[in-house]
Amino acid sequence: MYFPTLDAVAVGKVIADFRKKRGVSQEVLSGLADIGRSHLSAIERGERKPTLETFYRICCALDVRMSTVIAKLEEELGGV
Repeated sequence: MYFPTLDAVAVGKVIADFRKKRGVSQEVLSGLADIGRSHLSAIERGERKPTLETFYRICCALDVRMSTVIAKLEEELGGV
């Protein structure tokens, strides 16, 4: 039986791309999102997957809709 999983590296890449486009450092973004910088770094490296709450906080801190980030993630994954 096949159970699809979300690629943590793709999630991290998309979040990092949005952060860099906004010109925000990991330090600043983690502060705005109220998460640890090392936690954000691990997410961006694909070592950890963000919870929905953390994902929401990151999107709010970047001033971007969650749906926009998800659409970019789906594009990165090959249009799920």
